[in-house]
Amino acid sequence: MGFKVYKFGGASVKDAAGVRNVARVLKETETTNAVVVVSAMGKMTNAFEEFIKAYFEDRSLAEALEPIEAYHHNIALDLFGNLQHPVFKSLSALFSEIDDFLKRNKSPDYDYVYDQLVVYGELLSTTLVSHYFNEIGLANTWHDVRNYIKTNTRYREGKVEWELTMRNLSRNISKKGIQITQGFIASDPNGFSTTLGREGSDYSAAIIAYCLNAESVTIWKDVPGVMSGDPRYFENAVLLQSISYTEAVELAFYGASVIHPKTLQPLQRKEIPLYVKSFLNPADTGTQVCLGEAIQPKVPCYILKREQVLLSLSSLDFSFMDEDNIGEIFKLLGQYKLKVDMIQNSAISFSVCVEDKYRNLQKLVSRLKADYKVTVYEQVFLYTLRHPNEEAVRNLEEHKEILLKQVTQNTVQLVSL
Repeated sequence: MGFKVYKFGGASVKDAAGVRNVARVLKETETTNAVVVVSAMGKMTNAFEEFIKAYFEDRSLAEALEPIEAYHHNIALDLFGNLQHPVFKSLSALFSEIDDFLKRNKSPDYDYVYDQLVVYGELLSTTLVSHYFNEIGLANTWHDVRNYIKTNTRYREGKVEWELTMRNLSRNISKKGIQITQGFIASDPNGFSTTLGREGSDYSAAIIAYCLNAESVTIWKDVPGVMSGDPRYFENAVLLQSISYTEAVELAFYGASVIHPKTLQPLQRKEIPLYVKSFLNPADTGTQVCLGEAIQPKVPCYILKREQVLLSLSSLDFSFMDEDNIGEIFKLLGQYKLKVDMIQNSAISFSVCVEDKYRNLQKLVSRLKADYKVTVYEQVFLYTLRHPNEEAVRNLEEHKEILLKQVTQNTVQLVSL
């Protein structure tokens, strides 16, 4: 059987039952040679972010850290039942490292401190998983991936140093047996911890697969695979059996919670197939992302982005919205960090649907009003329909107050209140 990379997210290891289920997945899939990439347990990344916030606000660190310690301690107690088990010493050592860092740190840089502390979510989860696997006879080797995946010094969004990372992984991770390591985390040339940004754990799996020429990558989730729409918002969503790399990038670009493009890029370069499967039903086929047709089955795919902002601009003197105007608008959008999700322009107007993640909208609008007439619609919905047909478009438009509509060959987008 070939060498594979498996990635398990926080939902799959949120409690002791989840850890046991990960072992079940490996046994039921008869996996013997794999790197198992594991995220922080449950909502522990959020918990560490609260802890870091407490640090910068000079609040009680012991009080902020206690829920994190108790959470992992209770999972360990459930899994092992014996306080004398070596896992408790391993967990204690990791929390001691956190204390040591806090005592010696002098840096006021939030991003640097964030990366030095948030990595412990993954280190704690993989420590528990590795010990449990050994306990039940599933022999494995635990690795600190920070020793192998190297980035620049851009904290919270490290850029991978590919040649060094490939050399490190090739020399230190065996393609035989079960290897346990972390997602999301890495280190810089000075040995300080870094993180890989959004969807970092999936990206870690792709990096490892690329560098070690894995047969495939499987991302195990609590859903059957990639659906044609979020079942919470769209009726009759169906499982997509296969998606091309290109289509997956397109869906991600429009806001689908499929796979982040940076995860797909290294896999596409070596044509390594990616599977999205259910950790609840590991025998099911799930979705395959690979070369081939855009999607199978060929059905419309629905994407919804909530809490969007629609800006409609026109010149104050009714002059044309030319390249200089549009270039200046995009420069300001970048300056104020508003993510652009849709644009439409005519001779005298320009509309853009954006995401105000950093809460800079009012600053941008104030700046724009110096040169343009600006109309702002907040809390709007952006719907994207890939591979539309007439019935799908009709159903999407039904009972909506549509502010903007855009149609291209394979995509329809609507902005509505």
